[in-house]
Amino acid sequence: MDPYSVILRPQLSEKTMNQIYDDNKISFVVRRTANKHVLRSAFEELYEVKVIKINTHITPKGAKIACFKLHEDDNAEDIAVKMGVF
Repeated sequence: MDPYSVILRPQLSEKTMNQIYDDNKISFVVRRTANKHVLRSAFEELYEVKVIKINTHITPKGAKIACFKLHEDDNAEDIAVKMGVF
């Protein structure tokens, strides 16, 4: 599966910004049919980082959000800067 069709866009809110700084986590809106194995491989291929853990949830509006916890050697702030979030 194409990584660009799995990971749709970053999820930006005050909470997700705090997670980037404090917990080295970054959140994305993802395809609803994607499972954690597909999400991990797509994210690692796109951003060339090591993912430790993935938490997913579906919002009341029906969007699926994936929160990626990165390895301590990788920095979520660097990924956010590359994407133009900051």
